Amino acid sequence: MLPGREQCVVGALLHRWASERPERHFLEFTDGTSWTFAQTLERVKRAAGGLDRLGVARGAHVLSWLPNVREAVLGWFGANYLGAVHVPLNTGYRGRLLQHAIALSDASVIVVHASLLPRLEEIDTAQLREVIVVGGEPPVSGDLTFHSAAVLEFPGSAEPVRPVEPWDINYIMLTSGTTGPSKAVVSTYIQSWSGGAMAMDYFGSEDRLLANLPLFHVSGAGAVMDRLTKGGTCVLCDGFKASTFWDTVRAFNISGCCLVGGMTQYLLRQPPSERDREHSLRAVITVPWNQDSRAVAERYGIAMHTAFNMTELATPIRSAANPAQLGTCGRPRPGVQARVVDENDFEVAHGEVGELVLRTSRPWEITQGYYKNPQASADAWRNGWFHTGDAFRRDVAGNYFFIDRKKDAIRRRGENISSFEVEAEALCHPSVLEAAAIPVPDETGEDEVMLVVTANAGATIEPLALLRFLEPRMAHFMVPRYVRVIADMPKTPTAKIEKHRLRGEGITPGTWDREAHGVTVRRGKLVFNAP
Repeated sequence: MLPGREQCVVGALLHRWASERPERHFLEFTDGTSWTFAQTLERVKRAAGGLDRLGVARGAHVLSWLPNVREAVLGWFGANYLGAVHVPLNTGYRGRLLQHAIALSDASVIVVHASLLPRLEEIDTAQLREVIVVGGEPPVSGDLTFHSAAVLEFPGSAEPVRPVEPWDINYIMLTSGTTGPSKAVVSTYIQSWSGGAMAMDYFGSEDRLLANLPLFHVSGAGAVMDRLTKGGTCVLCDGFKASTFWDTVRAFNISGCCLVGGMTQYLLRQPPSERDREHSLRAVITVPWNQDSRAVAERYGIAMHTAFNMTELATPIRSAANPAQLGTCGRPRPGVQARVVDENDFEVAHGEVGELVLRTSRPWEITQGYYKNPQASADAWRNGWFHTGDAFRRDVAGNYFFIDRKKDAIRRRGENISSFEVEAEALCHPSVLEAAAIPVPDETGEDEVMLVVTANAGATIEPLALLRFLEPRMAHFMVPRYVRVIADMPKTPTAKIEKHRLRGEGITPGTWDREAHGVTVRRGKLVFNAP
């Protein structure tokens, strides 16, 4: 059954809650100010009026290049109110990456933070026409027409030419582009509704969610949309800091949030306190579900739910609180069909590794494709299933386990190796800050395992000592042959390691080779050969 407009469309939802819950806070900000649903509706209508004056019409694309400030929501919802499409950009973009994103967007209007304006001067901006500047004064001259943020406070309104429907496009969000140029993911209102109402049903309307991930990321945008669809309160915060995280939770009575990647590690490194369980945080979404996540759940007394999601999806796989099995992503939520298949789309046996493919009983829940990239859309949607590009296995109980990105898998002497699992063990070493396992070719035409690592502040990493640490923790064929220690990992603007760059660099002069040092692995043990 499809949700109605008043359940998932931004404008219709704002009208609904402004009528039913006019005084309830929808957005709260860390400076202590807040907007009720009634106030948010009026502000969004004024923003829509301002965008309408700049020529934004139904179906137009509006760029937003902002941190988590209130204008990021105004630009987004103002565009949606008119039936236009929100296109958020990562604030780390610059140069060719920024040029590619703007060209891909087909937008002529952009809402941008003043601190980012110098980067626009570095690229061709001929496509853009109107620039709304937030957080500073707009330039008085230039090739573009600049406006102050007052445009989003236009003393009037504008209405869409016809009602916005649940299957219309809410936003187009760019992927990280770890293996190539970023793709633009087309997402409907139904998709964003499903990611909250269906996938995060453990958050009720009374929960207060913290949006501390960027709004140009599906996790940050998802927190805002979840509160809008359920008529709850969202606290907008620009970034995560472990040292102040619990202060924020206590000050704003936060009951739910998202903790991903290294956030759990940073929380565990905080000094133990008698106040560790004196907080309002009740439920958390965390990825991955590993030893660190379990330790956070136990130390702070939190119900931690893990999941699998992509920008293209609406959290199709999720777990119950604090699952017993480490590494699990959970099980498909109601309405989702999942399979693990081989290269010909035939399902593999339980326990075997294959690609995760998905489909849903409700239309419009998965991306309709990649904007201006029909080949990528066709590659993803094959045989009636969406192909995630991720290697998974499924156990007999129906639990799903992420293994690796298909392109990151390593094959060494007949064994398939998960780079994700190698990295997970390396990150348990106290001196390792970040880790990336990549394949490098050997003389047989297969792969050898290279582990690229960075060190924690003040720490050093000795390759042989690292291998001694890893050897009892993994299968013998997984133990890296090469160890490369670098100062900083190459990353995308969404902080994902660019493995394709590391693979391209290959074996550098400073790379440590255990075989060159007379160290081999036999029967699961390091063996030191005579020189």
